[in-house]
Amino acid sequence: MTISDYASLLVDAGDYSGRDDVAHLFPRFLALAELKLSRVLRVADMEKTMTMPLAEGEGTLPADFLEARQVLGSDHRALRALALQELSGHVTSGGASIGYAIVGSAIQVRQKGGENLYLTYYAKIPPLTPTAPSNWLIEKAPDVYLYAVVEEIAVWERDAAKAGAAETLKRQAMAGLGLADERLRWGNGEIVIGGLTP
Repeated sequence: MTISDYASLLVDAGDYSGRDDVAHLFPRFLALAELKLSRVLRVADMEKTMTMPLAEGEGTLPADFLEARQVLGSDHRALRALALQELSGHVTSGGASIGYAIVGSAIQVRQKGGENLYLTYYAKIPPLTPTAPSNWLIEKAPDVYLYAVVEEIAVWERDAAKAGAAETLKRQAMAGLGLADERLRWGNGEIVIGGLTP
């Protein structure tokens, strides 16, 4: 059977873990697996872009925000991440923005103004549910999902050997996904050495 959606993942996770009696706990295992995967995965399929309006130099981050990949000011210049203490030292209004800091679920920009930001960010993995049975990860790397859920079942069983084996398989699958992502992004790239040449 090919893993292609929520239902087939549930069946295969039960088969691989040797537990056909945990279907009622599957949503919990799946949510924990997605939480842990979102913490470490950073691939192109997780990237989203948005225009974010600011009010007095502050904007609300999207609910699925994990990490900024690129932040551009209203003039489309890249802004750099600054320590909050350094950012707080720039309190004037107007002029071009110089940097940003993430504070809780908000992004603060200096100089303050009512401009827009152009944000490219890594988003959480969209959760699989019976009503949303598919997402990019299960389409691209169902093995990552499978081993992550089997690992959660083994942790719940308090079976360290099974959990360790599933974690090893999950890491190998994630490494394969990361390699495919690098090839997608840089496979045709050229090496350019910057600076002065003799």
